Amino acid sequence: MIQEKLLLSYGAEYEKFKKGDIIFDEGDTPKNYYQILTGRVKLNHYNEEGKELILAILEPGLSVCELLLFIDKKYPVNAVVIEESTVLKLSKASFIQMLDDHPNVSRDINKFLSERLYHKFVMLENNSSLLPEVRIKGVLDYHKSFSPDQTSYSYKIPLTRQQLAAITGLRVETVIRTIKSLEKQEVLRIIDRNIHY
Repeated sequence: MIQEKLLLSYGAEYEKFKKGDIIFDEGDTPKNYYQILTGRVKLNHYNEEGKELILAILEPGLSVCELLLFIDKKYPVNAVVIEESTVLKLSKASFIQMLDDHPNVSRDINKFLSERLYHKFVMLENNSSLLPEVRIKGVLDYHKSFSPDQTSYSYKIPLTRQQLAAITGLRVETVIRTIKSLEKQEVLRIIDRNIHY
């Protein structure tokens, strides 16, 4: 997470979004850096049959598709607000200038992008498995990888069963059965209907 004060010093502005608002659509040209301060945002895509595929759910402290500010490509996903959110928005030109002026921030972003890409590769590999346990654990591992506390059951997974199904390509019923099985194996705990991993 880039310090709020630094982003503001380069002209970042606060933007508030309601649930269901769209930050950007698939096919838009990236023009801004977005950092989530409060709330959550999902990155999704719809396949040819109109089925939603969720690629990520982003929480406070994370940025939204910042990697596209370094290349000349359009967004391959939609960024949809899933709960009321406040986001810091900084123009692409100001973002690049900030990185030029602060190489340590640039290094931190490179490290973060590398870690995210690594975990995406692992999750992609897991999603190719025929075993639902492997797919679901891959998603749980990916989301927990952003938490500083890696102890067992310390991380409350910010996903519904429906969202887990959309991320893994499994049916909701399969996700529910698999989560119950993983709980019996003590891989995770269910507390107040929330998954703790």
